[in-house]
Amino acid sequence: MKFHRPERMGHLFRKELGEMLLREFEFAGALITLTEVEVSEDLAHAKAKISVMPHKAEKPVLAALKKMAGHFQHELNHKLNFKPMPRLMFVLDEGLERAAAIEKDLIEIEKGVNK
Repeated sequence: MKFHRPERMGHLFRKELGEMLLREFEFAGALITLTEVEVSEDLAHAKAKISVMPHKAEKPVLAALKKMAGHFQHELNHKLNFKPMPRLMFVLDEGLERAAAIEKDLIEIEKGVNK
């Protein structure tokens, strides 16, 4: 299986950043999952998608991660030594939430059909 450089970098970023988050980041009362890291084709940006449970903790967790983005960026640069090093940013992964909403709608439709 052949990957392009942005895809390979995304996989490596996900592995390394995931380990860093486990070691260095803790947010009381929330479960944080790094779901994916997308690196842009020009290698300028790396978008780290996170999932947070419970839903009400998303904004504070995202704000805390954005504050620490520079630290994680520095650590990744030191560990991976990419040239150029993509700029790291954190965003919420809304794919899981959308999938759950669609599944809920499908269950409701099925209940209505089976009546």
